[in-house]
Amino acid sequence: MDHHASGQQSHAAHFQWLSFAYQSLTEIPYETILTQTDSLQVLDLSYNLLDENPALLGRLEKLSTLILDCNNYTSHVKFPYMPSVTTVCINKNKINNLPVFVEEIWRKFPNIKILSMMNNEAAPSYFNGGSLTQYTDYRRAQNYRRLYVISQLPGLEILDDTEVLEKERAQARKTYRLQQSGHSSRKQRKDSSKKHTRIQKKPSSIMK
Repeated sequence: MDHHASGQQSHAAHFQWLSFAYQSLTEIPYETILTQTDSLQVLDLSYNLLDENPALLGRLEKLSTLILDCNNYTSHVKFPYMPSVTTVCINKNKINNLPVFVEEIWRKFPNIKILSMMNNEAAPSYFNGGSLTQYTDYRRAQNYRRLYVISQLPGLEILDDTEVLEKERAQARKTYRLQQSGHSSRKQRKDSSKKHTRIQKKPSSIMK
């Protein structure tokens, strides 16, 4: 590919694709990456030791694909706002809190269409044996996670290695609405209880 380069090559040329994979990096090599702000579309930082918030990547206004597989990113990673990015691969990291991570993806990548996050604690993609009941429970949990992500990122076309189907979108919307309804009902009951308590306390304060 003419526009592909490794991190070791010259800064002079303009590349659409840069790969820094398998270099045991502990820091993002911004010195090289940020020379390509006018052209870079694909950035591969996979198979390193990265865990820092990639704040300066927000300068890559043409970037469409960010690959962060096999690093040390957690659920609390903070991305810059990158509306140009449509693909994020962050398989095999240390993501264990799905809601926190998915909210960050939703906020920072508003046009995301492809998200792959397999082999994280929050989204395991394998089953290590066991009984039929355990396998059934595993598959049910996997399905719940998938529907949750789809409900939060309605523009997704591919999640992990599988296309998002319309029936999944419908089920995700239905499940999400039920969750929201339940949450609203609980909040209303709580607010009503607080209001009732204030009403009860008011006469005693007047008596004083």
